[in-house]
Amino acid sequence: MGRKSGLTEAKLRALSDFESSPELTDVEKLVVSYAVQMTVTPVEIDENLFGELQKHFDNRQLVELTAAIAWENFRARYNHALGIEAEGFSKSHYCPLPEHPAVGSKPRA
Repeated sequence: MGRKSGLTEAKLRALSDFESSPELTDVEKLVVSYAVQMTVTPVEIDENLFGELQKHFDNRQLVELTAAIAWENFRARYNHALGIEAEGFSKSHYCPLPEHPAVGSKPRA
């Protein structure tokens, strides 16, 4: 689905360094920042970030975006908790994995 919507291999590879990547638009960077802030625990959304998102998306779009991010977080946590592994549907396709700090370590600044 992502590829049909214009998601390129270059954009996928840019996600690990999305803030400084020339591959992503400013709006895409805002969306990824929002997803990152929604993913950490506890969830704390920066008011400035949300204000910037409101410049590009109406309320309905923000609800849909928030629901999509929340749903992916739910699926990831659910699968992780039950040890559910990938089924191979994206085999041979690029799938960047996020970096996770070691348990008990301090998050990167």
